[in-house]
Amino acid sequence: MRIVLIEDNEMLAGGVEKALSDIGHSVDWLQDGPSGDDFLSSSGADLAIVDVNLPGMNGFEIVRMMRRRADHTPVLMLTARGETEDCVAGLDAGADDYLIKPFAMAELLARIRALGRRNADLRPKEIVVGGARFDGEARRLIGPEGEISLNRREISLFEFLLKNRGRIASKDVIVDAVYGMGADVELNAVELLVSRLRRKLAQSGVEIRTARGLGYMLDS
Repeated sequence: MRIVLIEDNEMLAGGVEKALSDIGHSVDWLQDGPSGDDFLSSSGADLAIVDVNLPGMNGFEIVRMMRRRADHTPVLMLTARGETEDCVAGLDAGADDYLIKPFAMAELLARIRALGRRNADLRPKEIVVGGARFDGEARRLIGPEGEISLNRREISLFEFLLKNRGRIASKDVIVDAVYGMGADVELNAVELLVSRLRRKLAQSGVEIRTARGLGYMLDS
């Protein structure tokens, strides 16, 4: 999953980011409320982890803004506040779950898995694109001659392009989506990744088009 973490505590955020990255998630970390809100409104995510006490805009405001623009991304709120009123306020703002600091990393990961399953239940189990079928739950792409073997980066790129089918995605946006925001990745790495995925999709009726100077777009 692509997970957005909005947390101003660097030590906590570093631990959460590492734990999530180690099990294959792409993590975008923002350290203040306005930056987190801007990122969610422009780039989106599969799941958001939002702290309550943030500089510039608190977590309750971020979640309310998400729901006002019909963004139904699952939200797990983090806070040092343990009072019932604060938990209720978070859920009333539109959060899906609430975790009180300090917490065990195992509990955080279990709650993320639960929210991920809930989100998957709302998405189509299978999407037909060209001559291929994509199983979003199992993250498998099946072409006319059987399953197309994709590594983790390739499947993340395919998922992102599929989600934005018909729209051009710049290399910078692809870096953020596949490697995580601010990742130290050369843009030619995106070209190589697209080239590999293109070769694997060649017999499936799915094409990645290049908009010269702009980026890439999935077509079928």
